[in-house]
Amino acid sequence: MTSPTQDSANDLVRWAAFSCVLVPVVLVFYGTSLGGAAGTALGLAAVTGVCRMLLRQSERGAARMSAEESAPHRGRHGRAPSDGHRGGRRSGGTSPVD
Repeated sequence: MTSPTQDSANDLVRWAAFSCVLVPVVLVFYGTSLGGAAGTALGLAAVTGVCRMLLRQSERGAARMSAEESAPHRGRHGRAPSDGHRGGRRSGGTSPVD
């Protein structure tokens, strides 16, 4: 199952890919050379590829942070918290307090 964020990222990539095809067709229709339109298509495809890579990286980072937030805190050294504290004064007990 995909999250709403992933769905919107997929939609964004689909629209970008569609524009990589549509823009050169429109440019040729309005008189731009085939070479210029092909260069534009390559540039748009490169930008789309980089944006897709960054979106995926961002999604992985968000998923990792979400997983870390839902995991229980294990303390400074990665151990589960114990019931008692180490060191320091303890109230109660049989030793006299001055």
